[in-house]
Amino acid sequence: MNHSKTGIKHLAKICVKKGMTHIVISPGSRNAPIILAFQQQKGIEMLSIADERSAGFFALGMAQQTKKPVAIACTSGSAALNYAPAIAEAYYQKIPLLVLTADRPNEWIDMADSQTIRQKDVFENYIRKSVELPQNISSDDDIWYANRLINEALNACTYPVPGPVHINLPFAEPLYEGYDETLPEPKLIETIIAERKIPESEINALAKQWKQAKKKLILTGMLEKNEGLNSVLKEIAADPSVAVLTETTSNLYSEGFHSCIDRIISSMPPENIKNFQPDLLITLGNQVISKKVKAFLRQHKANTHWHIDADDLNLDTYQSLTQNIPLCPLDFFNQIKAELKILKSDYSQTWENADEQTEQKHQEFLKNCPYSDLKVFETLLDKIPHGSHLQLANSTPVRYAQLFRNRKDLHYFSNRGTSGIDGCVSTAAGAAYASNHPTTLITGDLAFFYDSNGLWNNYLNKNLKIILINNNGGGIFRFIDGPMNTNSLEYFETPHNLKADHIAKTFDLDYFEASSLEELKISLEAFYKHDKACILEIFTPQKENAEILKDYFKHLRII
Repeated sequence: MNHSKTGIKHLAKICVKKGMTHIVISPGSRNAPIILAFQQQKGIEMLSIADERSAGFFALGMAQQTKKPVAIACTSGSAALNYAPAIAEAYYQKIPLLVLTADRPNEWIDMADSQTIRQKDVFENYIRKSVELPQNISSDDDIWYANRLINEALNACTYPVPGPVHINLPFAEPLYEGYDETLPEPKLIETIIAERKIPESEINALAKQWKQAKKKLILTGMLEKNEGLNSVLKEIAADPSVAVLTETTSNLYSEGFHSCIDRIISSMPPENIKNFQPDLLITLGNQVISKKVKAFLRQHKANTHWHIDADDLNLDTYQSLTQNIPLCPLDFFNQIKAELKILKSDYSQTWENADEQTEQKHQEFLKNCPYSDLKVFETLLDKIPHGSHLQLANSTPVRYAQLFRNRKDLHYFSNRGTSGIDGCVSTAAGAAYASNHPTTLITGDLAFFYDSNGLWNNYLNKNLKIILINNNGGGIFRFIDGPMNTNSLEYFETPHNLKADHIAKTFDLDYFEASSLEELKISLEAFYKHDKACILEIFTPQKENAEILKDYFKHLRII
């Protein structure tokens, strides 16, 4: 027998049996077998997005919300390469994507055939698993082999940690025939997730290190909201020898946590900085945004550093790693917390005092702060509707948000896996589509215009609100060290005179704008009442933004 469509038909069936509900297709011809095979499956919603780069990020946003794999599928050739940014982001952010790339028959690779490149293992540097299905099915062993590869790939999408997997699919012509054949049900291979336990001897050893450390610092990176973890960290933070540093994207909240890391570190008097240096550093979550805390902990290293992550990574961001603990953080703390004895210490109070002092200085500065990015963020972060999902674009929006205490009622997201500006609009659009929550994207002008194709689809839900802060080219290079001291600032920045009003019109979105604080407050009220996806463009002064932010940090240091 020779059933060329058996592999793709079994793939579609297995996806459904494993609970997949969405696939984002980018139109083409070589991927016709993928389209037709998935179209036969009940329970799969198929979306069509033309731009593969945008489609990849849109699917990433959906998977971010649903916590389930979302498939993306494209035709052969360079189309697949456009998925790379979203795949890299999904890999480092641990988001499950199933990447399906149609390919030409193997015998035509490097034979100057159209839309033909070397696609096998093309994403190998940032993929959890990559397989290629057999081109032809001519025996029961071929069926067994194809089924095994499909199961292995789909299981790797969610275990041991979520992430992207790639299935390359070589198809020979005819592409539009052979789908009526009745096939036996494909075999499922399930992964049983076993509970991980820390050996008692290791718990005792870690508890001993805990007891010996009078200054313990817990630093959290990007995390999903987790009430269990939030609760156990609140318990642990009651220990006066423990300080807990969080970020907006940590999605943790307690009055005993310190969420404005950059503010505190900027205000540390040099003569007292050793008081903040930890004996024991405990890190959890994905990437940390604050460059200041990275520099601080690399210069003032902890004697002992535990990194807790279900992914078995030796993540030594702060050059002090001593224990790599491959568990999810909640499981780890639940297993060890009974052995963590409270110590007398003033370490927690040291951080608390600095946090309170910088909060006072923060409020003092904002009271008289001129119209600027900083003042705009104060207004925005206060006015976002209760219970919203907040998508923060790179690079300045996510950093400005770090300067304000996080709101317990918001759920914060950002593409901080690779921290690129590409894909922020598409990700927010996908997230809003998959979620019933009001979703606000705050983006800078460069990230918005770079990903304006994220609006080129039919799936922009009315719960999506896009706030675009336009300072004519971005401002980050005006307040980081280096670029301002060169004569080449125009090459670091991207100066422009673009507005988003015509983009909004092109994609049938309603448009609001503001160029002052008074206009912003009026526009925001109408913007959030609007029963449709829409854009609010806020114009701020580029040169003044950088000077005001520098003055802000100078003000924090006057303690």
